[in-house]
Amino acid sequence: MLIGMDIQMIVILALLVLVVMLCVMLSWALRRGGKASRARNRRAQLGESDAEALLERFGFGIVDRQVREKGWIWLDGEAFDFEVRADLLVERDDELYIAEVKTGVMAPDPGYPPTRRQLREYAGLFPDCGLLLVDVESGTVTEICFDDPG
Repeated sequence: MLIGMDIQMIVILALLVLVVMLCVMLSWALRRGGKASRARNRRAQLGESDAEALLERFGFGIVDRQVREKGWIWLDGEAFDFEVRADLLVERDDELYIAEVKTGVMAPDPGYPPTRRQLREYAGLFPDCGLLLVDVESGTVTEICFDDPG
């Protein structure tokens, strides 16, 4: 009977140690993810600041930042609203443009599906504005059009 209780206690202690280790690992992973997210946000904020200077060199004036627009989607006939936030609203030669700022390797590529879908969404929600894709790292500003501009 005493041996059976000792084995039971060992199993309970082992499980307790395992739970504590899992909690510590989860806490570490969440903090690490938070640091990575903060680093991405800092890079994005610096990128937007650099993008403003780049756009001004290309002759664009900054009209507004973090421009919000509401959209609607219908699910089985029921309307749901959502909001998008574009990086910059800029102007040149009396024309308005939504400028999406991207940094990194993949994101500045308009062929990259998440970027293309985001730009497509902006095209639908900001129909009176042109679209610009700003690649801060390469120093390029590309006008995007989903319809034949010809």
